[in-house]
Amino acid sequence: MSITLIIISALLTVFIIYMIYSFRRMKNMAAVPESEKILTLTDKNFQNQTKKGLVMVDFWAEWCMPCKVMGPVLNELAEDQNFKATVAKLNVDHYQPVSRQFGVRGIPTLILFKDGKEVDRFTGVKPKDFLIKQVSKHAV
Repeated sequence: MSITLIIISALLTVFIIYMIYSFRRMKNMAAVPESEKILTLTDKNFQNQTKKGLVMVDFWAEWCMPCKVMGPVLNELAEDQNFKATVAKLNVDHYQPVSRQFGVRGIPTLILFKDGKEVDRFTGVKPKDFLIKQVSKHAV
C-alpha cells in the first residue's frame, strides 16, 4: 500500500467519524423558542395573512434539522424593526395541502409573498444577510 493511499484512507475515516458526530449532535439539538413576532400560519388563516404587504413564509417541520438551524435567523429577522417583511411559519406536516399547493418539496423552503402573490423562493439554510438583501429587492 502506498503512503498516499494510507493518508487518504485515514482522512476519509476521520471525515466519516466527524460527520457521524455532527449528525448526532444536530439530531439532539433542541429547537430555539420561537419569537412572539412570528406568525403561525394554518390552512385557515394562510390566505388572509399573506394577502397584504411582504410576508416571508417558512415551510418547516419539527423533525427537520436544517429547519432548526433557521430558527434563530428567523427570530432575529422577526425582531428586527428594519426588516421589511412579516415573518411567518407553516408546519408542512400539519398543513400538507397548503405546502402541496405551493409545490414545496424540500424543507426549509422560504417563500416571499407580496400582496398574496409569490415573488421569490429560497430552499435550504440561508444566512440573515442574504434574506435581508432578497426581501429588500421586493420592498419597493
